[in-house]
Amino acid sequence: MASERAWESGEGLLGINDPAEVDAAFERGEDHLGTAVIGLAFNCSLEEASPRIIRAMRLSDPDQRGFAFTAAGAAVRLNGELTPELYAALRAEGSGGFAENAIRDTLTFVPFRQLPPWFRWQMVRTTVRDKLEYWWTLSENAVGDAWRVMRGRRP
Repeated sequence: MASERAWESGEGLLGINDPAEVDAAFERGEDHLGTAVIGLAFNCSLEEASPRIIRAMRLSDPDQRGFAFTAAGAAVRLNGELTPELYAALRAEGSGGFAENAIRDTLTFVPFRQLPPWFRWQMVRTTVRDKLEYWWTLSENAVGDAWRVMRGRRP
Protein backbone atom coordinates (compact mmCIF):
# COMPACT_ATOMS: atom_id res chain seq x y z
CA MET A 1 0.00 0.00 0.00
CA ALA A 2 2.96 2.32 0.48
CA SER A 3 3.46 2.10 -3.26
CA GLU A 4 -0.05 3.49 -3.85
CA ARG A 5 0.64 6.49 -1.61
CA ALA A 6 3.85 7.18 -3.53
CA TRP A 7 1.93 7.17 -6.80
CA GLU A 8 -0.72 9.51 -5.41
CA SER A 9 1.76 12.09 -4.15
CA GLY A 10 4.62 11.45 -6.56
CA GLU A 11 7.07 11.23 -3.68
CA GLY A 12 9.85 8.68 -3.94
CA LEU A 13 9.27 7.94 -7.62
CA LEU A 14 12.73 9.17 -8.63
CA GLY A 15 14.11 6.21 -6.71
CA ILE A 16 11.98 3.63 -8.50
CA ASN A 17 14.01 0.75 -9.90
CA ASP A 18 11.39 -1.83 -10.84
CA PRO A 19 10.17 -1.67 -14.47
CA ALA A 20 7.31 -4.05 -13.63
CA GLU A 21 5.99 -1.59 -11.04
CA VAL A 22 5.97 1.16 -13.67
CA ASP A 23 4.22 -1.14 -16.15
CA ALA A 24 1.53 -1.85 -13.55
CA ALA A 25 1.17 1.88 -12.89
CA PHE A 26 0.63 2.47 -16.62
CA GLU A 27 -2.10 -0.17 -16.60
CA ARG A 28 -3.77 1.47 -13.58
CA GLY A 29 -3.53 4.92 -15.21
CA GLU A 30 -1.57 6.43 -12.33
CA ASP A 31 -0.37 10.00 -12.22
CA HIS A 32 3.32 10.95 -12.08
CA LEU A 33 4.37 8.40 -14.71
CA GLY A 34 6.80 10.91 -16.24
CA THR A 35 8.50 11.24 -12.88
CA ALA A 36 8.66 7.46 -12.55
CA VAL A 37 10.41 7.01 -15.91
CA ILE A 38 13.03 9.56 -14.84
CA GLY A 39 13.63 7.28 -11.86
CA LEU A 40 13.95 4.30 -14.20
CA ALA A 41 16.45 6.21 -16.33
CA PHE A 42 18.57 6.79 -13.22
CA ASN A 43 18.21 3.35 -11.66
CA CYS A 44 17.77 0.78 -14.45
CA SER A 45 19.56 -0.21 -17.61
CA LEU A 46 18.85 1.70 -20.79
CA GLU A 47 17.20 -1.37 -22.29
CA GLU A 48 14.80 -1.69 -19.35
CA ALA A 49 13.95 2.01 -19.16
CA SER A 50 13.64 2.75 -22.88
CA PRO A 51 10.21 1.18 -23.64
CA ARG A 52 8.69 2.86 -20.57
CA ILE A 53 10.19 6.24 -21.49
CA ILE A 54 8.73 5.93 -24.99
CA ARG A 55 5.35 4.98 -23.56
CA ALA A 56 5.43 8.01 -21.25
CA MET A 57 6.24 10.24 -24.24
CA ARG A 58 2.73 9.44 -25.49
CA LEU A 59 0.92 10.49 -22.30
CA SER A 60 -1.86 13.04 -22.66
CA ASP A 61 -0.67 15.19 -19.73
CA PRO A 62 1.83 17.68 -21.17
CA ASP A 63 3.77 17.96 -17.91
CA GLN A 64 4.26 14.21 -17.67
CA ARG A 65 5.19 14.05 -21.38
CA GLY A 66 7.81 16.70 -20.70
CA PHE A 67 9.20 14.59 -17.87
CA ALA A 68 9.44 11.63 -20.26
CA PHE A 69 11.67 13.67 -22.55
CA THR A 70 13.68 14.71 -19.50
CA ALA A 71 14.11 11.00 -18.79
CA ALA A 72 15.46 10.50 -22.32
CA GLY A 73 17.95 13.29 -21.69
CA ALA A 74 18.99 11.72 -18.40
CA ALA A 75 19.37 8.33 -20.09
CA VAL A 76 21.69 9.69 -22.76
CA ARG A 77 23.72 11.60 -20.17
CA LEU A 78 24.19 8.45 -18.09
CA ASN A 79 24.76 5.97 -20.91
CA GLY A 80 26.33 7.97 -23.74
CA GLU A 81 23.87 6.37 -26.13
CA LEU A 82 20.19 5.70 -26.73
CA THR A 83 18.22 2.79 -28.10
CA PRO A 84 17.11 2.98 -31.74
CA GLU A 85 13.53 3.40 -30.50
CA LEU A 86 14.45 6.41 -28.38
CA TYR A 87 16.34 7.98 -31.28
CA ALA A 88 13.22 7.48 -33.41
CA ALA A 89 10.92 8.96 -30.75
CA LEU A 90 13.10 12.06 -30.39
CA ARG A 91 13.30 12.47 -34.14
CA ALA A 92 9.50 12.11 -34.45
CA GLU A 93 8.96 14.84 -31.85
CA GLY A 94 11.59 17.05 -33.50
CA SER A 95 13.41 20.13 -32.35
CA GLY A 96 11.70 23.09 -30.79
CA GLY A 97 9.23 21.25 -28.58
CA PHE A 98 9.34 18.82 -25.72
CA ALA A 99 12.32 17.03 -27.24
CA GLU A 100 14.57 20.07 -27.67
CA ASN A 101 16.65 19.54 -24.53
CA ALA A 102 16.82 15.76 -24.98
CA ILE A 103 18.02 16.24 -28.56
CA ARG A 104 20.66 18.72 -27.39
CA ASP A 105 21.73 16.27 -24.67
CA THR A 106 22.02 13.56 -27.32
CA LEU A 107 24.19 15.78 -29.50
CA THR A 108 26.38 16.58 -26.50
CA PHE A 109 26.82 13.13 -24.96
CA VAL A 110 26.82 10.75 -27.95
CA PRO A 111 29.97 10.79 -30.11
CA PHE A 112 29.28 12.22 -33.57
CA ARG A 113 30.22 9.01 -35.38
CA GLN A 114 27.70 7.02 -33.32
CA LEU A 115 24.78 9.35 -34.09
CA PRO A 116 22.10 8.29 -36.58
CA PRO A 117 22.05 10.41 -39.77
CA TRP A 118 19.22 12.76 -38.70
CA PHE A 119 21.03 13.56 -35.48
CA ARG A 120 24.27 14.21 -37.38
CA TRP A 121 22.39 16.71 -39.50
CA GLN A 122 21.00 18.33 -36.34
CA MET A 123 24.53 18.60 -34.96
CA VAL A 124 25.71 20.42 -38.08
CA ARG A 125 22.60 22.61 -38.16
CA THR A 126 22.78 23.63 -34.51
CA THR A 127 26.53 24.26 -34.69
CA VAL A 128 26.10 26.58 -37.68
CA ARG A 129 23.08 28.29 -36.13
CA ASP A 130 24.85 28.82 -32.81
CA LYS A 131 27.92 30.26 -34.57
CA LEU A 132 25.78 32.62 -36.64
CA GLU A 133 23.91 33.77 -33.54
CA TYR A 134 27.26 34.40 -31.82
CA TRP A 135 28.54 36.48 -34.74
CA TRP A 136 25.25 38.39 -34.90
CA THR A 137 25.49 39.22 -31.21
CA LEU A 138 29.09 40.38 -31.64
CA SER A 139 28.11 42.64 -34.53
CA GLU A 140 25.16 44.07 -32.59
CA ASN A 141 27.47 44.86 -29.69
CA ALA A 142 30.06 46.48 -31.99
CA VAL A 143 27.42 48.61 -33.76
CA GLY A 144 25.89 49.62 -30.43
CA ASP A 145 29.28 50.60 -29.02
CA ALA A 146 30.11 52.59 -32.15
CA TRP A 147 26.74 54.34 -32.01
CA ARG A 148 27.23 55.31 -28.36
CA VAL A 149 30.71 56.68 -29.10
CA MET A 150 29.41 58.73 -32.02
CA ARG A 151 26.49 60.09 -30.01
CA GLY A 152 28.83 61.03 -27.18
CA ARG A 153 31.00 63.13 -29.50
CA ARG A 154 28.14 65.10 -31.02
CA PRO A 155 27.55 68.54 -29.61
